[in-house]
Amino acid sequence: MKYFFLLITLVFLSCKEETKKTPDFVEKIIPSTDILYAKGFSVEKQPSGVTIIKITSPWPNAEAVFTYALIPKEKAASMTLNRDEYDAIVTVPITNVVVTSTTHIPVLEALGVEHTLVGFPDTKYISSQKTRKLISEGKVKELGQNETINTELLLALQPNLVVGFSIHNENKMYETIQRANIPVVYNGDWTEETPLGKAEWIKFFAPFYGLEKKADAIFQDITNNYLAAKELATKATNKPTVLSGAIYNDVWYLPGGKSWASKFIEDANASYIFKDTDDAGSLSLSWESVLDKGKKADYWISPSQFTSYKDMTANSLHYQQFDAFKHKKVYSFANTTGETGGLLYYELAPNRPDLVLKDLIHIFHPELIPEYTPTFFKPID
Repeated sequence: MKYFFLLITLVFLSCKEETKKTPDFVEKIIPSTDILYAKGFSVEKQPSGVTIIKITSPWPNAEAVFTYALIPKEKAASMTLNRDEYDAIVTVPITNVVVTSTTHIPVLEALGVEHTLVGFPDTKYISSQKTRKLISEGKVKELGQNETINTELLLALQPNLVVGFSIHNENKMYETIQRANIPVVYNGDWTEETPLGKAEWIKFFAPFYGLEKKADAIFQDITNNYLAAKELATKATNKPTVLSGAIYNDVWYLPGGKSWASKFIEDANASYIFKDTDDAGSLSLSWESVLDKGKKADYWISPSQFTSYKDMTANSLHYQQFDAFKHKKVYSFANTTGETGGLLYYELAPNRPDLVLKDLIHIFHPELIPEYTPTFFKPID
């Protein structure tokens, strides 16, 4: 995704709030994809070949359920659906798409359909070399900023589909796109609270390309790798304590105990100092309260955008009071960037939690994977 202040709940776009009533099918709907970890969507298929995707968590605490019907091209002419029953009807497989979050890029690449991407807002934040090459060749158009997409340019591209994300139920820009008969669907991968839950959203993208089996195989590999790494971490003989986050405008922001970030630390067989809090997003605390619990923490992970001890000291002298700072045990993903400055972590980490977990195991328990080369987390300078 775009730059966020680290570990604050992410920022997103939107659609209509009203809940669509359940379509009154004469055919029985049968599950076509088993969703094992993700909580925010479902995929079902009718015997006729129509696929129904429901988004139950487009943003936190949303009351809306968004329903999309995917019709195979060869059946589109002979099939009639009541458009009032759906938030969008899409003819599949699609051949060109606009996506709006960098987390969507690795999914397209994993499925081998990155060539279908025709537009993206703020292309400078894309880190992947493969998609950056498409941008440099002029095959992916710059659409402005995510909050104010250049709708005129987007409409000129005539994509088969726009994949958006949202924090609320109002977005006039997306409504404009829909009025031009370009379907908009909403991706809620960021609302998932578990590492494998986020990664499973590859199964959301797959039906638009008819690549469900490929997505299942990719996700199974990621799951196997993640669970194997988690099992390896249990063999460690120690369980270090971990601090996270940093100060911004006199407030220390750090992940809650039920958050995605906290889950990674737990699965790496380490003890996050705020693991007992119930927040699934971020915590906002005074630096004194963090010092009280985290002064003696063994490691410090993700100190916001800082990449050096010098910059941290210049920002706040309070950091010098923490043992992890004194002992040079601070690690960040902020120094792993693409050629135009985009942070690889924001793009790839939600889709490859197995790599994140291995990074943390290498930090907390280096004896378990001593030859491992980190993908995201590295010592700050």
